[in-house]
Amino acid sequence: MASTTDKQGRPLVAVTGMGVVTSLGQGVEDNWAGLVAGRSGVRQIARFPVAGLRTQIAATVDFVPADPFCAPSLSEELARRAADEAVAQSRLGRPGDFPGALFMAVPPVEMEWPQREALAAAAPERNEVGYGALLAAAETGRFKPWHELFLFGTVADRIADRFGTVGSPISLSTACSSGGTAIQLGVEAIRRGETDAALCIGTDGSVNPESLVRFSLLSALSTQNDPPDAAPKPFSKNRDGFVMGEGAAALVLESAASAKARGARILGYVLGCGEKGDGFHRTRSSPDGAPIIAAIRAALADARLSPDEIDYVNAHGTGTPENDKMEALGLGAVLGPRTAAVPVSSNKSMLGHTLTAAGAVEAVASLLTIGRGRLPPTINYQVPDPAIALDVVPNTSRDASVRFVLSNSFGFGGQNTCLIFGAEPR
Repeated sequence: MASTTDKQGRPLVAVTGMGVVTSLGQGVEDNWAGLVAGRSGVRQIARFPVAGLRTQIAATVDFVPADPFCAPSLSEELARRAADEAVAQSRLGRPGDFPGALFMAVPPVEMEWPQREALAAAAPERNEVGYGALLAAAETGRFKPWHELFLFGTVADRIADRFGTVGSPISLSTACSSGGTAIQLGVEAIRRGETDAALCIGTDGSVNPESLVRFSLLSALSTQNDPPDAAPKPFSKNRDGFVMGEGAAALVLESAASAKARGARILGYVLGCGEKGDGFHRTRSSPDGAPIIAAIRAALADARLSPDEIDYVNAHGTGTPENDKMEALGLGAVLGPRTAAVPVSSNKSMLGHTLTAAGAVEAVASLLTIGRGRLPPTINYQVPDPAIALDVVPNTSRDASVRFVLSNSFGFGGQNTCLIFGAEPR
């Protein structure tokens, strides 16, 4: 039997279940078919009025109902669907009795305007939609379900109750690296021997007016609204910002010893995790790329891999001018002379930026790339940027033999998380 520990004597961490839902559809197969076909999930926003807004598009998941419709409700439903698929595929435990911990990346939570207006209406004498009206409405005692809904840990608590995970669920939000961080925490818990299994989820259903306006005020969003599917242009010279997206992905992680003992099908391995903070700016990356470079190198060191062994990079690739430039700089510093020869593609060109969920969604795509031997493209790549010397798998997917994938997640506030997935243990 192959080894169940890595070269450092730590338990190898296997992936035995995956689930995903995005604007491309429900489930692994629908999403993989869309990715390799170069199909976009970006569309005109229909769930709220956008007249007068600079950005009017997003990769929304419109086929999933949520009641009441708000980020926590939609995020919970997306997470449930992804986890249902992952846990069923893993065949680990029994329904409602998952024998492992829950690590869950969820978007920052705050009460949204429809709920604020309803609460204000409950205290009409205040004649405002402000803090005083909220306090007055809360004093009536009629809004406890809303109070619970908008607590940060509620989504994870409800998912834990549904799947019967072990121990207190961990909720986390590390900006756009959150999905990767959730996987990292699961890996570390298994390596420490605290659990034999972990359910790791990233979810985000927060395309709402407030989020759209705030990102727009930061000049982070693409304003090329027509046609919507042409807006995300990672690594292109004419890129002008990212497009918000929604989705969720779930991975069942398991010690290789446990997976092999029960005869589970192993879909791949999480071989390395690297995380580095960057205190340079609330939203911008350090111009020398040092934290990004350090995170990639930390992941390689953790996996005991050399840069020459990376076959493919699933890029953060948001399509913002600065982020793409910094990621290319970081890859060049680590990969060296091989940089232009290593295929790099951005799923965000099709899925939009799924924010809190992105690292988990892209982890599923990375593992599928290994298992299916095909590289999803970076679509909308029509105007190459001479300052970015990367093979971005332009516009059309391609066949490739892939053993090891580097998946990057770089977030606001300097949150950088890199993961390395492999077809085989090291």
